[in-house]
Amino acid sequence: MSSPYGLLAQFSSAEQLLQAALRTRSESPHLPIEAFSPFPIRGLDEALGAARSPIPVLMGLGGLLAGVGTFLLEGYSAVMSYPINVGGRPLGSWPAFVPPAVEMAVLGAVLFGVVAMLTGNGLPRLHHPLFGVPEFERASADGFFLLLRSSAEEDIEATRTFLQTLSPVAICEVPS
Repeated sequence: MSSPYGLLAQFSSAEQLLQAALRTRSESPHLPIEAFSPFPIRGLDEALGAARSPIPVLMGLGGLLAGVGTFLLEGYSAVMSYPINVGGRPLGSWPAFVPPAVEMAVLGAVLFGVVAMLTGNGLPRLHHPLFGVPEFERASADGFFLLLRSSAEEDIEATRTFLQTLSPVAICEVPS
C-alpha cells in the first residue's frame, strides 16, 4: 500500500487557519505546509514561510533582453546588412529604432512573466491529489484548509496527532 500524500485539516474560520499555520510553522518547521482559503488572508504568507516571488525580476530581465535585442537587431539591419540612405539621414538613426524596441520590451516582459507564473505554480497540472478529497471542494466557497505533506507512513500518525491539537473541524487523509 502506498503512503498517502499528506493530511488535510479543515478549519471553520480564517483566524483559526492563520493560528494553525503559525503554530505548525513554529513547532514543525520541517513539514511542507500549504494553506487554502476562498480569499486572501493577511499574514498567511509569512506564517507559511513563503519566499518572495522571482516573477518581477524575471519580467524585468525579459523586458530588458527583448528591448535591447530588438534595438540591436534594427541597428544591425539598418547599418550593416541593408544600408539605405533615406533623405540624407545617417544610417544608424537611432530615434527610429526606439518605438519598436519599447514595444518588444513590453512584449518580452509579459511573456517572461506568464511563463514564470505558470512554471512557478506548477502548471499546467491536470490532476492534484487534493482533488480526490470530497471535502476540498469547499475550498473555493467557504472552506479553510491546511495541508501537511508527509514523507513516511510513521510520520502520518505523528502528523495526525499534531493536527488534532490544533482543533480542526475535520482531518482527511489525502490519497497519493
